[in-house]
Amino acid sequence: MSVRTFESPVFVRASEDLIQEIACLEDAFDFLDEWPKHRRGMVYETAKRACHRAFDGLIPLKVARDAFAGFARSVKILEDVATTMPWITPRQSGETGGVAA
Repeated sequence: MSVRTFESPVFVRASEDLIQEIACLEDAFDFLDEWPKHRRGMVYETAKRACHRAFDGLIPLKVARDAFAGFARSVKILEDVATTMPWITPRQSGETGGVAA
C-alpha cells in the first residue's frame, strides 16, 4: 500500500453510467484536473489545495481525503457504495458466501 493511499476510498459518479473509485492522492489529482473549469469553485480549490498539502506531507492524508469527499458531496457526485452496489457490503456474521449445494 502506498503512503498516499486513502484509508478508505471515495466513490464518485463520474458519468451517468460510471462510478469511479478515488483510492489515493494520485486518483484525486487526476479527477480534479479533469473537472470542468467552469464548474470549479471555492470547495474545489480547497480540495485541490488539501491534496497538494498532503502530498507535500504538511497535513494528514485523511484531511485531504475528507476535503475531496466534501468537494464531491458539494457538487452532488459523492456515491454511497453500500446502497449503490450491495454485493460489496460486508458479510453478516455466519455467512459463508459459498454456493448452496
